Amino acid sequence: MTPQSEDFSAWYNELVVQAQLVDRGPVRGTMVIRPYGYRVWELLQADLDRRIKDAGHDNACFPMFIPESYLKREAEHVEGFSPELAVVTHAAWARTWRSR
Repeated sequence: MTPQSEDFSAWYNELVVQAQLVDRGPVRGTMVIRPYGYRVWELLQADLDRRIKDAGHDNACFPMFIPESYLKREAEHVEGFSPELAVVTHAAWARTWRSR
């Protein structure tokens, strides 16, 4: 296993797979959360929700789908900005996806 001090991201990914909290997803870079992993997420979410509300704040949810124009605008402001994402090219009953 990769040492945590050497590459935290690789270490974490290997850890959650070996602990059987997730499986690698069918799309590169994705993971499928297994039941125990999902339970860990539920417990973390409940604790964080309580802490946020105890501090007098509200939770927020951010969109998964954003206009491509926003990405282009971000590229103008951040040098080297290069998003890696899936793009919805047609929104209807049947969807067509193209990789970016």
